[in-house]
Amino acid sequence: MEQKTKVVAETGKQEIIITRIFDLPVEHLFMAYVEPEIIEQWMGTKVLKLESKTNGSYQFETTDPAGNKHLLRGVIHEITPQNKIIRTFEMVSMSFGVQLETLVFEKLTNNSSKLTKKVVYQSVKERDENLKFPFKQGINWAHQRLEEVVDKLLKA
Repeated sequence: MEQKTKVVAETGKQEIIITRIFDLPVEHLFMAYVEPEIIEQWMGTKVLKLESKTNGSYQFETTDPAGNKHLLRGVIHEITPQNKIIRTFEMVSMSFGVQLETLVFEKLTNNSSKLTKKVVYQSVKERDENLKFPFKQGINWAHQRLEEVVDKLLKA
């Protein structure tokens, strides 16, 4: 089965471009990135802090299959509702350093939208190390979960 989320990582570049078309209105897709209750459901993380505003910040806690807790954190540099989020991302226990993420939300129809996420690593080496993990499968699983969670909320 073809994966709906596309991941492009060109050789020699420090970035990854992730795109997906969702069967969700753009305002609902955007909510999945700024509402703590929704984030916890689709990401499977605990939201410790989330200031969904320009100059805000966030902290999430996730637990791996072995029971180890990992802190995810970042600074939100810009939020334009239903349009764009620019933020940093850091997984404190990993050696990938801080990444810069730009998420662009695009309305396609009243019931579909597109997410384009550009992730810039501090080096090509850090990006390539991250890609050694099951990154593509993980992001596809997460996006599928996002769509299911938000769709269920809309129907409730």
